Amino acid sequence: MKRNLKTLLKFCLLSAITVVFTVLIFRIFESSNHPQNLQGFHKKRSNNVVVYNEKIDWHDYEAIKKDLSRTGVGEHGKPAYLTSDDHDIYDQLFKVNGFNAALSDKIAVDRSVPDIRHKACHNKKYLKDLPTVSVIVPFHNEHWTTLLRTATSVINRSPPHLLKEIILVDDCSTKEFSRKPLDDYLKANMTKVKALHLPERSGLIRARLAGARIATGDVLIFLDSHTECNVNWLPPLLEPIAQDYKVCVCPFIDVIQYETFEYRAQDEGARGAFDWEFYYKRLPLLPEDLKHPAEPFKSPVMAGGLFAISSRFFWELGGYDEGLDIWGGEQYELSFKIWQCGGQMYDAPCSRVGHIYRKYAPFPNPGKGDFVGRNYKRVAEVWMDEYAQYLYMRRPHYRAIDPGDLTKQKELRQRLQCKPFKWFIETIAFDLPLKYPPIEPGDFGVGEIRNLAAPDLCVDSGFRERDQVVGVARCSRSSGKRAEQNFTLTWHKDIRVKGKTLCFDVSDPNDKADVTLYPCHGQKGNQYWKYDVEKQWFLHGGNPRCLDCDPGRNALYVTTCDDSSKTQKWRFESVNLTMLADWDNIGIQ
Repeated sequence: MKRNLKTLLKFCLLSAITVVFTVLIFRIFESSNHPQNLQGFHKKRSNNVVVYNEKIDWHDYEAIKKDLSRTGVGEHGKPAYLTSDDHDIYDQLFKVNGFNAALSDKIAVDRSVPDIRHKACHNKKYLKDLPTVSVIVPFHNEHWTTLLRTATSVINRSPPHLLKEIILVDDCSTKEFSRKPLDDYLKANMTKVKALHLPERSGLIRARLAGARIATGDVLIFLDSHTECNVNWLPPLLEPIAQDYKVCVCPFIDVIQYETFEYRAQDEGARGAFDWEFYYKRLPLLPEDLKHPAEPFKSPVMAGGLFAISSRFFWELGGYDEGLDIWGGEQYELSFKIWQCGGQMYDAPCSRVGHIYRKYAPFPNPGKGDFVGRNYKRVAEVWMDEYAQYLYMRRPHYRAIDPGDLTKQKELRQRLQCKPFKWFIETIAFDLPLKYPPIEPGDFGVGEIRNLAAPDLCVDSGFRERDQVVGVARCSRSSGKRAEQNFTLTWHKDIRVKGKTLCFDVSDPNDKADVTLYPCHGQKGNQYWKYDVEKQWFLHGGNPRCLDCDPGRNALYVTTCDDSSKTQKWRFESVNLTMLADWDNIGIQ
């Protein structure tokens, strides 16, 4: 009997210890794997496995319904126009802003915008537990209503408990309302918004860093100061970061037209890239990305102005290189660091933010000398390894630029055990060298383009310079040759004004369409040209029309090709017959 009782007591004690031990293990496991810890924002994080993955519909249907019922100037992102009585104020405000600020003042700061997301986004659910955010908006002399519209759109279209704060970083603005009037307005109307006033002009990069240093949210979201967030923009940015804190996510950037404030799509997605002069470029979506139009896709390089990143990862990467001055190169530096140092970067199609692309920059940069070139060299010397030579081949003067002390940045790269740039090119941006070869194959042709029907007339890019319309003018063969009559048919299969990044562009589909100059984008489309040596035609577009002219009006245009038309025949001064014969195998297909 005593033996049975003793055995029973041992069994009960062992069972009790087992239960207590099991409960403790469960609690520890629960604590270390709760989504808030899984996001990597707390030191208890041990892995990236999401255990609590309940998903919910984050749409604010009441707000959506309210927006749909709105009426007024510019509502639903429709184009708006000023009256004739507004011309004086229009000129005055356009000059200092680079966009139609007078019209902005007539549009409500909480206006509605069109939901132009892919239809699959409407039914998409996201993790119930998402991190909090600090939205950082640097500005210098931003117009009052566009700045307020930026902040208002963030507040109105963000779940309140996720939005911790909006930090407006005033980069030493000189406009009167940018200081005390702004502070007073925010205090009275926007409790989650505060302004940080920098004592001296610091530039975009240091203004962002200043905002990031005082941010308290788990995730930092950087926006420009003339943007508008679209429906349900926040959860698509946050879910990938909640699953892995070493992920950076960018929204789709839509266009707010600078003259009419029309809100429209820029496109339906492309992967960020660069050419070897560090011009930002884009690569096509991969086949697997096209199959899932509502899912985030990997992108080698961010556009730079709008993105979300966990505060923890941002500072693990050292933030931005503090040696970068004013602006320029920061998006490449951060993109390379993210990928090479163990992170990933995605674009989220279901997160859309509109952005005003100014017609021109209305104020001078605070930097002196070639600060952009210095920034580029810092990025190249720290992150690009042997590939830096391709930048220097195109910008030889960069070799002589002193990039400053790089010790801290090189120590960061070594400490984080970051991968070589060769890995980035071969693994992440694997198709970039195909579209933008480090060593270019040469040009199809170069020189003047002379009309055979009127041999004294040549294509002239200075014909109507103000309107950027290309025409014909008397050929000039003076010493050095007029730059306006010197062109290159490049391996990109576009026609460029030699020495410039302006290309022949035709956007009008009508039978007779003007040829204009537009910044080269290397994406074919409106800028695709081919020279037919046999027929002496310049063919435009995939459904080709021929370059033609009206000698009496000095007009240049494209129209339906006609074998009998002499004005459609052109002599290109110097052509590479070998390259033209291999046209289909060179450059962009």
